[in-house]
Amino acid sequence: MTDAPEAAVTDQTPAPVPLLDPREGIPPVVASPEALASVVAAFSAGTGPVAVDAERASGYRYGQRAYLVQLRRAGAGTALIDPIACPDLTALGTALSTTEWVLHAASQDLPCLAEVGMRPQHLFDTELAGRLAGFPRVGLGAMVENVLGYSLEKGHSAVDWSTRPLPEPWLRYAALDVELLVDLRDALEEELTQQAKLGWALEEFAAIAAAPPPEPRAEPWRRTSGMHKIRRRRQLAVVRELWTARDRIARERDVSPGRVLPDAAIVAAALATPQNLHALAVLPGFGHRTGRRQLEQWMAAVERARALPENELPQPSAPVTGPPPPRAWADKDPAAAARLSAARTAVTALAQSLGLPQENLITPDTVRRLCWSPPKEPTPEEISAVLSSHGARSWQVELVTPVLVAALVSPSG
Repeated sequence: MTDAPEAAVTDQTPAPVPLLDPREGIPPVVASPEALASVVAAFSAGTGPVAVDAERASGYRYGQRAYLVQLRRAGAGTALIDPIACPDLTALGTALSTTEWVLHAASQDLPCLAEVGMRPQHLFDTELAGRLAGFPRVGLGAMVENVLGYSLEKGHSAVDWSTRPLPEPWLRYAALDVELLVDLRDALEEELTQQAKLGWALEEFAAIAAAPPPEPRAEPWRRTSGMHKIRRRRQLAVVRELWTARDRIARERDVSPGRVLPDAAIVAAALATPQNLHALAVLPGFGHRTGRRQLEQWMAAVERARALPENELPQPSAPVTGPPPPRAWADKDPAAAARLSAARTAVTALAQSLGLPQENLITPDTVRRLCWSPPKEPTPEEISAVLSSHGARSWQVELVTPVLVAALVSPSG
């Protein structure tokens, strides 16, 4: 018998098994002090890590508050908690304070969990673990499928979780999101151990757990989509005034700002700077469905911008607190541009050899700051100190310092 040609060989990887229902069924939603007390007692008596997830109403409601909190722990099963009916989960957070929390993309959920009184001291982030382990796709569904062989139905991820009562299919989806998180954590810990990366991951997890709440963004109106079209300072003032008015209205109504007035409408008004209500009403986004009172609010914002004296108009760009954009380096400081090019090349090569994304090896911002203002003597000790001052963890400092020293000492190669 002759061997079959290579082209005839088929992939023997088994198809993922659909995960359709939680093992113990869909638990009732916890929406009373008595039910919450029972959950606290059950999870206090549970064993091992606790899987934690939260659902928000992004795109529907103002802010990023949690509208459902899901937990699962051995010995306690799964709990689905309504944080609107039970807004203070401090007792639950305290009961789990010494327990390792398993989250997927922890930085997305930690702020809304902190709002209801839940803050972990120890955590394991399965998304970040996947990145460090070199997985090309690190969404929860992809990780569960590739690592554990199950497929999750993700059709309800972008629904309005502020809806009450929550439909049963949504609750099933929410319960399944924590069903296998601890299993995924265990498999990823083993994979990271085999790759000699577990220590790196543990440092990253500790940094996430210890991080202070994020600072409010300065001049958030500058992140309006389409801002690249705005050239004049008066137009920038229109964007700022409309954005501020929209944000106030959205907060008062508890509605996503984009549902009050789209970014495209703000930019259109800024470009046109309409002189009266009729001129505003014909612009995209201010159509026939906009009531006269609303149009008057937006027109008042435009008029405030038009009335500003020159010295109160916003500057063309936000204040720069770090290096200039890299595209300007060649003109401003050719030597710095050469250092950055050499450093980027070295960091990219090292990240590829380690099998992890470049941004997880060291943040691009840290590399830019180092290359723009390097120490006078780029010794390993000096470079390590600069990296640490910008928040690099010890494993990152140890790995990237040698290649960055080489790049700074001899940027031309």
